[in-house]
Amino acid sequence: MEDNKIRVGITQGDINGVGYEVILKTFAEPTMLELCTPIIYGSPKVAAYHRKSLDLPTNFSIVNSASEAAHNRLSVVNCTDDEVKVEFSKPDVEAGKAALGALEKAIEEYKAGLIDVIVTAPINKHTIQSEEFSFPGHTEYIEEKLGDGEKALMILMKDDFRVALVTGHIPVKDIAPTLTKELIQEKLTIFNRSLKQDFGIDAPRIAVLSLNPHAGDEGLLGTEEQEIIIPAIKELAAKGMLCYGPYPADGFMGSANFTHFDGILAMYHDQGLAPFKALAMDEGVNYTAGLPVVRTSPAHGTAYDIAGKGLASEDSFRQAVYVAIDVFRSRQREKAAHSNPLRKQYYEKRDDSDKLKLDSVEEDL
Repeated sequence: MEDNKIRVGITQGDINGVGYEVILKTFAEPTMLELCTPIIYGSPKVAAYHRKSLDLPTNFSIVNSASEAAHNRLSVVNCTDDEVKVEFSKPDVEAGKAALGALEKAIEEYKAGLIDVIVTAPINKHTIQSEEFSFPGHTEYIEEKLGDGEKALMILMKDDFRVALVTGHIPVKDIAPTLTKELIQEKLTIFNRSLKQDFGIDAPRIAVLSLNPHAGDEGLLGTEEQEIIIPAIKELAAKGMLCYGPYPADGFMGSANFTHFDGILAMYHDQGLAPFKALAMDEGVNYTAGLPVVRTSPAHGTAYDIAGKGLASEDSFRQAVYVAIDVFRSRQREKAAHSNPLRKQYYEKRDDSDKLKLDSVEEDL
């Protein structure tokens, strides 16, 4: 049974934020170690510094690779030879380099088959920028490195409340010009497939939000709904997808209409994430759908304002681990179901009694 434990690769994120605090608090609970085999990609010295500074009881082993990770034990893979200084709450280029080094090592070991899923602690999107990392965030970087040509979809989720985005980390002025019927259909298709494959929903219902106030008021407040969003929805609905809208975002969220749907597709970052974080940030999870790799992260950022004070809640990070495990298992079940399909069944009338016959498709034909 131990060999079947899911190996969770965890990147340390920004060492001056709350990443190590929420990681160490999560795995201070023995039941978490029974659930999976966690491997932190980072620095044992930095991990020890955080543990001592925050007076946390979490023990860990130092390993060279996830292949050496022991069951029922938190392990740390050293990803840097440099001495990295921890300065709580400070945006620092060296901390950015350390965050990238951990991410690169986790991706390397994922490709080698040494870990099953990736859970990322928050990064500072500014200090991590370099020649090796010129992306708006984790999602785009992981899509490039592990996507195999597939497109990623950012989903913020808590239980059955799931919000996905058509456009992600782009300036507000670029949102409307970026929206196309094809882009919306691409995101809806990924969302629909993920709800089925990753969350086991046979016939997912997806609500699509409008771009403009009051869904454009029939062109009075904008034409994107009539020219782009509605045609995109109608074409996919005609093919059998259960997608509806566009709904004005304010009334839709304010009246709790979202509770009637398995997923909500927002047109841009703050349209979807502002209400989500208001309602579910404490245990919210950022899930990257659409890619071969299962990757999650907590819904919060580096939280410099409380870094080093012992005040950070580990709830969101713990949920990120749970979601990664659940999605990985769901994909395994889906794969097994398709690799071992049931043979065709039919009844043959014989002597006034129905006899169930199991036969191959070839024989039936």
